[in-house]
Amino acid sequence: MAKKKQIDLDALDQNKSISKEVFLKELKKYQLNLLQLQLRLKESNRSVAIVIEGPDAAGKGGAIKRLVECLDPRLVRVYSIVKPTQEEYRHHYMWRFWNKIPAKGELVIFDRSWYGRVLVERVEGFATGREWKQAYQEINEFERTLINNGTIIVKAFMMITKEEQLRRFKARAAEPFKHWKINEEDWRNRRKWKEHNEAATVMFEKTSTKLAPWTIIAANYKWYARVKLAQTVYEKIESELKKG
Repeated sequence: MAKKKQIDLDALDQNKSISKEVFLKELKKYQLNLLQLQLRLKESNRSVAIVIEGPDAAGKGGAIKRLVECLDPRLVRVYSIVKPTQEEYRHHYMWRFWNKIPAKGELVIFDRSWYGRVLVERVEGFATGREWKQAYQEINEFERTLINNGTIIVKAFMMITKEEQLRRFKARAAEPFKHWKINEEDWRNRRKWKEHNEAATVMFEKTSTKLAPWTIIAANYKWYARVKLAQTVYEKIESELKKG
């Protein structure tokens, strides 16, 4: 088997911008398409789990907001995954995700996910080497189980440059209404930029499978990234629903 080509996240083409006119037109198109897919999903035996990862300030929250704003909220849930509680620490790390898996006809979005084990937990030492190394197989088996049960999995990694992240951090710190978006943990993570990118590169190699591939989205330009995410989600769900 040929070895997968290693991905250099810092070399990702970030010169992908679109005008506001194109952004609004394309976003509206995909929002309508997704709403129609949601109606088909409701009548099927399928469900959708969308995993969104990426560095701090990559625009995940804004992209998710646009993705779901025209959908039926009764059939959509968004989970922002944060530090595990003491109760969750007592269990296997995947335990806290099982009760968040979508029921048939539902769509669930994970703003960060079970991939934390091989990303931040690996980099920050919250998981031992043995734990995060065996997690790749555990994650692939977990996702295969969901897919075999009818779940459509979409995985997107929104990437920005280190320079763009700094610009966004400073903008958040200067805006009173955005202070809640920035904290010391964000600055600490930034100091390990290289380590986080290395962890993500290994994650792509180990977990981008034929059934559940990763899509890497250049996110320096928010309008482009939001449309690209909506397109990625729509095309994956449409393709899977056609299969029946």
